[in-house]
Amino acid sequence: MITPDRILKDYFGYTSFRPLQREIIEHVISGQDALVIMPTGGGKSICFQIPSLLLPDLTLVVSPLISLMKDQVDTLKANGVPAEFVNSSLSEFEKSRIIDDCFEGKLKLLYIAPETLVNSIKTWLRKLKISLLVVDEAHCVSMWGHDFRPEYQQIHSLRDYFPNAPMMAVTATADKITRKDISDKLGLRNQQLFSRVLSEK
Repeated sequence: MITPDRILKDYFGYTSFRPLQREIIEHVISGQDALVIMPTGGGKSICFQIPSLLLPDLTLVVSPLISLMKDQVDTLKANGVPAEFVNSSLSEFEKSRIIDDCFEGKLKLLYIAPETLVNSIKTWLRKLKISLLVVDEAHCVSMWGHDFRPEYQQIHSLRDYFPNAPMMAVTATADKITRKDISDKLGLRNQQLFSRVLSEK
């Protein structure tokens, strides 16, 4: 049986989880929403990368940072995890190849820019089989946050197309007002808060 611990060791080379990582992984693979607040470098990505290998279909990760997408995908590929990204840095040919890979079930993780999401949700994206929705840098959805992105306001439409997929919202920082805004704007359902930022009010 494939377990989170086995994946952690075989794919990522670690022998133990950091605080909250195991609880978050078990929570989302059970089909429940989560709001995850961990400091930069605190191991947030593992919390959705490991579930992507345990769940049957694709994990979709919305991220606003093109350079970070490439870094994460390059690292995942080097570790043997089938992952790709779709954003404005790709040619139409490259995008078509990756989209085909999605429909053929060759990928476990797809990172997508919010702008690409908005332009694709009514065409090819809505036809995918999605096991987990992840919103990285989730504070960008909030007008109370420090990095508001208008495109993030439309991410909630994913719930219309993938109503049965759990959603994980991930950020390094969010005060109480921003947390509520993230929950409301993304349509999180009875989500559990996992926070390693003890100073947040």
